[in-house]
Amino acid sequence: MIRTPLRPLARILSARDKGENPDVIERENIRLRHEEMRDRARLRAEGRLLVLGVFFFCAFATIGARMGLLANAEPAEPRAGVAGAEIVAQRADIVDRKGRILATNFETHSLYAQPQQMVEPERAAQALADIFPDLDVARLTKDFTGKRKFLWVKKKLSPEQMQAVHDIGEPGLLFGPREMRLYPNGKLAAHILGGASFGREGVHAAEVIGVAGIEKQFDDRLRDPGRAHLPLELSIDLSVQSATERVLEGGMMLMNAKGAAAVLMEVQTGEVLAMASLPDFDPNDRPAPPVEGSPSDSPLFNRAVQGVYELGSTFKTFAIAQALDLGIVNPSTMIDTKGPLRWGKHRIRDFHNYGPELSTAMVLIKSSNIGTARIAQMIGTARQKAFLQKLGFFEPTALEIVEAKGGKPLLPPKWSELSTMTISYGHGLSSSPLHLAAGFATLANGGRVVTPTVLKGGGNAAGERVVSERTAAQVMTMLRAVVTEGTATFGEVEGYAVGGKTGTADKPKERGGGYYDDKVIATFASVFPAHNPRYVLVVTLDEPVETSGSEPRRTAGWTAVPVAAEITRRVAPLLGLRPEIEPAPLSGITLTSSANQ
Repeated sequence: MIRTPLRPLARILSARDKGENPDVIERENIRLRHEEMRDRARLRAEGRLLVLGVFFFCAFATIGARMGLLANAEPAEPRAGVAGAEIVAQRADIVDRKGRILATNFETHSLYAQPQQMVEPERAAQALADIFPDLDVARLTKDFTGKRKFLWVKKKLSPEQMQAVHDIGEPGLLFGPREMRLYPNGKLAAHILGGASFGREGVHAAEVIGVAGIEKQFDDRLRDPGRAHLPLELSIDLSVQSATERVLEGGMMLMNAKGAAAVLMEVQTGEVLAMASLPDFDPNDRPAPPVEGSPSDSPLFNRAVQGVYELGSTFKTFAIAQALDLGIVNPSTMIDTKGPLRWGKHRIRDFHNYGPELSTAMVLIKSSNIGTARIAQMIGTARQKAFLQKLGFFEPTALEIVEAKGGKPLLPPKWSELSTMTISYGHGLSSSPLHLAAGFATLANGGRVVTPTVLKGGGNAAGERVVSERTAAQVMTMLRAVVTEGTATFGEVEGYAVGGKTGTADKPKERGGGYYDDKVIATFASVFPAHNPRYVLVVTLDEPVETSGSEPRRTAGWTAVPVAAEITRRVAPLLGLRPEIEPAPLSGITLTSSANQ
């Protein structure tokens, strides 16, 4: 920068020669210098204001954009966190009705690799394959020697596996702490619990989310940090569930069945004490869903809830209960059972010839299709539909597991008079064993609708009344007679007064329509004690065959009934029921007072 002197010598000398005042030149130069300084200061200030304006514009634009994103985002509760732990992995426990652990959290570690830090990647790949046989050596070697900077090796490790990896001594193999879901009882209650898996994953934490069953149904509740210390209490009794599954598995094998299901329910509250479906799985190592074949063949399929079947003669109980309540018949009313019963080109036959007529009670005890169909004709289609709808056979059950939504009953596309007749004895309408258990519980508790639940204390108050207490008591007496003198004599358990109804339904073909000649669904729906009903037990076997005799036997009386009896024998003491002498009928007994003695 060239600085101009205030009193340039040449100009000063020239001004003196001309007689001018040299001070004027100095004042002029001072003015010019001040103007120049002012202009530079103004330019500098304008530049600073411009930069500051751009800064404020960018800041307000950023804030406005963020506010817009927040306004359009879904509302969510804020989560407190610290640096490096943004993923909330905490999850509440699940316990049975007595507080015993069904599902909890377990601290473990994940294994990941940073190949650029590896010293001997080929040796590390081979060593990992020796520890984890499911890993591919060639693939690991390619990943470790390539350009990747990070890769997961294993999402969860046992302490023994972690130590083995640590002994490799490879600095590029690193561990990250995390929590995993642990089911300490293995397969027990697998279809109720469902299972959990990892959602969002980080090096130091992983999000545990429910994928099926209770875990998925109550995922938000279980992941709520504010309630993580409060376990989710189920109505399931761990001891009863274990005994039910053990006996059911043995019965399925003994009866050569393809699958099996059992539901044990309190008749007053609808609380499910045990629910089993076989084959089952271990939720600690939940298998992948099937990609081909029938979904019902997968161990993930819950036969007790998702499986909808024609449940055979168990439905006769509902037809007779409705007829009794309507006053159409009474237990001693004689019903025409001459067969076959013709309706158009269709014929309805009985398994045995029961003669020309049976009483209403004997129609149920002997399980007459013809007699039940004639009673259904008296009831009529409209009233039958309304009754079954009240019992819950038109919609999926309200059970609190996600699979329950898939158990929607299959109704006839056209509910004709023939449908009314066949549905009365369990053909033409398919429902789940849980539907059947709820229906029997409704009759057992005096006639009020029951809503199934797997939550402790989750039972609703008494529902809508569908039959009178008198009718319900008459039905219980008949169901008791089915066991003592009817089709379910193998169901008797001494001291517990079991009542129930058998059902054997031909299994429909998957394709082409029609039914198999040698495949059935065998069901036994029982109540105990019959004189003071407290529990309902439904056992269903898929394609059972009892082979101890000279000919194979498939009916429920030979297959499902003995299995249900053994379950009752095992679980009744666990439920606190003591064997007792069944009250005798008062007929033929004269009551006297001590005053007359």
